[in-house]
Amino acid sequence: MIRIGHGYDVHATSPERKLVLGGVFIDCGFGLVGHSDADVLTHAVCDALIGAIGQGDIGKHFPDTDEKYKGIYSMLLLEEVKGLLKKHSYSVSNIDATVIAQAPKLAPHIPMMKKNIASVLGISPSQVNVKATTEEHLGFTGSGEGIAAHAVCIVTKEK
Repeated sequence: MIRIGHGYDVHATSPERKLVLGGVFIDCGFGLVGHSDADVLTHAVCDALIGAIGQGDIGKHFPDTDEKYKGIYSMLLLEEVKGLLKKHSYSVSNIDATVIAQAPKLAPHIPMMKKNIASVLGISPSQVNVKATTEEHLGFTGSGEGIAAHAVCIVTKEK
C-alpha cells in the first residue's frame, strides 16, 4: 500500500530567536517564534508523515500546551514520528519539501538539511529533497514577517 501525505507550517520571525531549519542552525540575526525550536521545515515533514499514515497532525502528537515540548529540538520530534511510522508498519519512500523565505539564502544549508532529515529517519539523503524559494517580496514571507514550509511524502506499508 502506498500513501501520500502533505504538511505545512509557518512561524513568525523574531530577532530574539535563533533560526533552525531542517535541524541546521543558521546564523542570520533572527529566528522563528514557537513553542519548540520553531523549525518549520521539520514540522512540515513531520506533519506530512503523520498525515500519510492517517494519524492526525503534528499538533495532536506534540501539542504546544505540553511543557515537555517547550524549546525542544525538532529533530527529536522527527525521531518520535519515525517511531510512529514503525509502529504502524510504514517506511518512507521519499520526501519533497519547500521552504518559503525571503531571507536568509538557504542554498548553502540545504545539503545538511537533507542529511539531517534522512539520518533521523534512517533513509538515504537521495530520498529527501529540500528546495527554497522567495515570494518576490509579496505576503508575510516576502516581507520577512515569517517563514513557511510545505512538505509532501510517500510512505509504503511494510509486509
